[in-house]
Parts: sequence; C-alpha cells; structure tokens
Amino acid sequence: MLTNPRSDRVRSVRALQKRPVRSRTGRFAVEGPQGVREAVRYAPEQVVDLYVTPEATARYADDIVAPARAAGLWLHEASPQVLAAMADAEAPQGVLAVVARPDHALDDVLAAAPRLLVLLSHVRDPGNAGTVIRGADAAGADAVLVSDASVDVHSPKVVRSTAGSLFHLPVVTGLDVADTLDRLRAAGVRSYAADGAGTTLLPEADLAGPHCWVMGNEAWGLPQEVRERCDDVVRVPIHGRAESLNLAMAATVCLYASAQMHGSGPAAG
Repeated sequence: MLTNPRSDRVRSVRALQKRPVRSRTGRFAVEGPQGVREAVRYAPEQVVDLYVTPEATARYADDIVAPARAAGLWLHEASPQVLAAMADAEAPQGVLAVVARPDHALDDVLAAAPRLLVLLSHVRDPGNAGTVIRGADAAGADAVLVSDASVDVHSPKVVRSTAGSLFHLPVVTGLDVADTLDRLRAAGVRSYAADGAGTTLLPEADLAGPHCWVMGNEAWGLPQEVRERCDDVVRVPIHGRAESLNLAMAATVCLYASAQMHGSGPAAG
C-alpha cells in the first residue's frame, strides 16, 4: 500500500493539475468513482495507473476494481492521505486514475460523416465546458470540437464536470475556429452560431441535415467574424423574464433540439 503523501509518485500525480505538466506528459488525472468507472469501462487502453483506498476497493469491487483487474490495469492500493495529496478535489472519494490523453483529430471526425457536432469557441469556464461535453454526449452528438483559446478540457474541474462523458465521444482540441468552420462547410456540415443576436429562432432553424452548433465565450459571446462565417445565427427563445440562458444551458437546449429532429432525442423514445 502507498502510504507516503510526500513520495515522488504522489507528487508526480499531483503535478498533473498543472497544464504544462499535462501537455508535457500527455496524461491527466480523473478523480472520483463516476469518471474512473467510465474510463475503465470505455477507455481502458488509456488508463495508466489506478489508485484506490482500501474502503473504495471494497465499495467499488464490482464496477471498478474487478473490471480494472480483468483489463490488466495497474491497480495500486493507497491510503486516504495519499489520495487526498494526489487529488484536486477536497473529497476524491477514494478513487483516482492517471489517464493518457487520446489523440482525436478533426479529420477522423469528418471522415465518419457526423450528423451533430458542437464547437466551443473561446469557452473559458471549466464547469461550462464540462457540462457541454456531458450534454453533447447525452444528446447523441458525434463529437465535441474545442478551440485553441478555450479551457483545457483535461483540467481537473472540466474532467469532473463531464461526469465520465469525456470517455464516451471524441473531443478534439486545439482547433482554429475559422479554419474549422471552413472545413465543416467543405465536408457538408452546416454551422449554426448560437447567439442572442440571432434573427432565426431555434424552433425555426433547419436542423434536418448534418450541422454543428457554435458556442461562444461566456462573457462576450461570438465575435462578428465568427457569426458571419456560420450558415445561420440562431437564438433560443426566452418566454419568461430571464434575460438569457447561460452557455451550458443554451448548448443543451440546442443539442436536444437537434437530437429530436434527428430522431435520437426524447421524442424518439
């Protein structure tokens, strides 16, 4: 059992909270049973090391520990103090995994003839980014595209916010927004800017064909040049007195409207 919170191993895992370290090592940390469970279930080839306290070993014997051992993963028993020293969260719940970053590319996404995508442009809030990834997963999107000026989707707060959805669909990072929109158009994928300045209301938008929702920064939305590069600018109608929806809420509403049109949303069940 690992019992020394000051060991080199513990410090190396703790260092993954820093973006330069994640970039240099190509690894990131996943904390908590939900995220770790999904990593073990859907991306075992990416799991480098798995750390579990004795209590968590018993609690998650069937859904994490047994599948991890069956997949031949490196499983390390660690004291609660060691887990706490490794983790970013105040309560890591006794489970943490070190995971290799996947190498998803836009070329691969487009080659698969996607029907529904979402592009995050200059999205900086970790909770919003993670929630959009989770919403995209729930709505059956084919991938999430993330601009080079957006938050690092492998940071601890984003990873936690995805609740494991990070391992369910491709998330392509480091993209130039203008170039991505041009490539989407060339591939026959329409782009819709979701913006309060839109003249097209969401129920009126043509969502039948392949398309990508473009979501902007939390504070200033999408710049004019991005809106002009999109095929249409769409706004979510506000029926009550709320001034607007936040980014994650608006993205989820738009994605589910698309899913329903494609026959994979709530109405299809």
